[in-house]
Amino acid sequence: MASHVELLSNGLRKLELQQSETNPGSNDQGRDPRPENDPSSSSASASRLSWSQAREGYGFRPASGISTPLTMSSRTVEGGSPLPDPHGLGWPAKSTVSRLNETPTDRAAREKIMVSAVRTILECIGEDPNREGLLKTPERFAQAMMWMTRGYEERLADVINDAVFAEDHDEMVLVREIDFSSLCEHHLVPFTGKVAIAYIPNQLVLGLSKLARIAETFSRRLQVQERLTKQIAIAVQEAIKPRGVAVVMEATHMCMTMRGVQKPGSITVTSCMLGCFRTQQKTREEFLTLIKK
Repeated sequence: MASHVELLSNGLRKLELQQSETNPGSNDQGRDPRPENDPSSSSASASRLSWSQAREGYGFRPASGISTPLTMSSRTVEGGSPLPDPHGLGWPAKSTVSRLNETPTDRAAREKIMVSAVRTILECIGEDPNREGLLKTPERFAQAMMWMTRGYEERLADVINDAVFAEDHDEMVLVREIDFSSLCEHHLVPFTGKVAIAYIPNQLVLGLSKLARIAETFSRRLQVQERLTKQIAIAVQEAIKPRGVAVVMEATHMCMTMRGVQKPGSITVTSCMLGCFRTQQKTREEFLTLIKK
């Protein structure tokens, strides 16, 4: 894993390149004055390469889709949307668009492939897929998996469905105790819990049910809780451009309770604070107090 020094070096290098793009005439000013055969220059290049290779590994998906942005960068804001997807899906994976546009025939072919794969799994674990109790299990599993991942077929614009209203309300709007269930992308087992979503309007409010629907859309995908929390927050931020958004999620993960360390009762809590919830301590404390009542 790259060290903090390498990460900082990489970040400074990216900033330097962005400044060079902004000011084409100043390219020579930001160039490294050291000769190309300087050992220290080679070491810096190796550091940048190692971090680039690290991005290809655990936690990033450059080959299969766009991961959730860590922050809303200036490039993102200039593009007009922090949701990096022209189809309105919000962080689609490699095959998401094809699933969104598939015909009934394509869907049947997709499920047929899944049925064959499940039969293979049953055989590999030592079962007989032809016995009575398992005869239709592959078909049931394929249909259930398509339903539990139906968030890949939903556009955010369709989910919100014009439920944005002009209101002169400048105090916190909070919906808490929203039940959700999702599938852990590491083991394909469920994690379930509750999420609280709050925002402070900026001349616009969102239909209350849409907060729950946004959470539902992103939870019906293969997820990790950290990413799910941030995706919900950024989607609300993009929908109505409020002064701030806060999301707190509590969940129990079956991958921790029924396998591995087997710790029933353990609860994972994640949060995402944007805008005034991040910058203003009193606003953040008010939100955290309200969700505990």
